Amino acid sequence: MVTDRPGGRVALRLTEVEAYSGEGQDPASHAHRGPTPRTEVMFGPSGRLYVYFTYGMHWCANVVVGPEGRGSAVLLRAGEVVAGEGLARARRPAARLPRDLARGPARLAQALDIGPGDKGAALLSTSSSVRLHRGPAPAEVSAGPRVGISKATDLPWRFWETGAASVSVFRAGGKSRRPAAGQDGAL
Repeated sequence: MVTDRPGGRVALRLTEVEAYSGEGQDPASHAHRGPTPRTEVMFGPSGRLYVYFTYGMHWCANVVVGPEGRGSAVLLRAGEVVAGEGLARARRPAARLPRDLARGPARLAQALDIGPGDKGAALLSTSSSVRLHRGPAPAEVSAGPRVGISKATDLPWRFWETGAASVSVFRAGGKSRRPAAGQDGAL
């Protein structure tokens, strides 16, 4: 994921994502009840950026996926900064370690300087200031329950690079813990 801003470029390698479906089967999805002015971007076309404000203070970024009309997206949960670390640090001065620069969806959006003006950005366009590039696949990917939701908690739609330091802390039902080795099956 790359953002080009007047202050410079930040690029990161995604290490954790979380899927959400809008087909009426996923009550945790913003698209569960159909399109609204807030969620219309989620209903296609795919390859667009869905940006939303959460907890009255943070922006989060999602990649729209699937066929038009479906309302599916993948939340960008965490990443490792691979270019522009100084700029990412300036945007995230509270991050003590490099792993914390984009660890968690709000921190990721802040490190990349993603906000409301990016809603609907064409992520696969070379002329977009926010772009998604294909990189090498991780050696091992784990899957498990999504983080910090209270509905559809049984769906194993969270995916992370096994062993990556930037993977966010797992929170289920308000309890905080890291995924244990072997807790979830590798893909």
